Amino acid sequence: MAAATKTSNAMISLALPENRTTRLAIQVLLAVAGTIILTLSAKTNVPLGPVYLSLQTLAVLLIGAAFGMRLAVATVLLYLAQGAMGLPVFQGTPEKGIGLAYMAGPTGGYLLGFVVMAGIVGSAADRGWGTNPFKMFGAMLVADAIMLGLGFAWLATLIGAQAAWTAGVLPFIVPDLIKVALASAIVPAIWSLLPKKKS
Repeated sequence: MAAATKTSNAMISLALPENRTTRLAIQVLLAVAGTIILTLSAKTNVPLGPVYLSLQTLAVLLIGAAFGMRLAVATVLLYLAQGAMGLPVFQGTPEKGIGLAYMAGPTGGYLLGFVVMAGIVGSAADRGWGTNPFKMFGAMLVADAIMLGLGFAWLATLIGAQAAWTAGVLPFIVPDLIKVALASAIVPAIWSLLPKKKS
């Protein structure tokens, strides 16, 4: 854990101290803060034509880019654990159910996809891609495509492939491209404002 943190080029590596205990405490606090951001983003809907879109995808992309792979994945897993325990952290909770019953519903594949998305973007950040908008765009685009693919695959088992594509993928392609473009522009912009990491 310590070695991975030292070699990470994610944004948060600039703020982590060398002391292992202090570093772990800060990482726990960051993970909890990340789950709060994910919850707020899930509950924030932006009208876009006939559909209302949450900002959660954007939040996952930015958490992955800022935290790096390990901490980003841990944050999303903690968020899912909160939801599994019945906390109303998801977009449709508590109106459409809570806990594992909700997670096994239509959005289950997308929730799993968030973990993969955080891992892919976080890994790209660990490699130092956060300062390059083109590399980060590519990584985020792949991550988003896989997330949508997992969401589609699970939804297709519930309502069929055609309906899953029409309701669960097609309406989100353009909005997600906008979110990917926005996130891949925000991250390098923030990097440009930060002090350079000493080697």
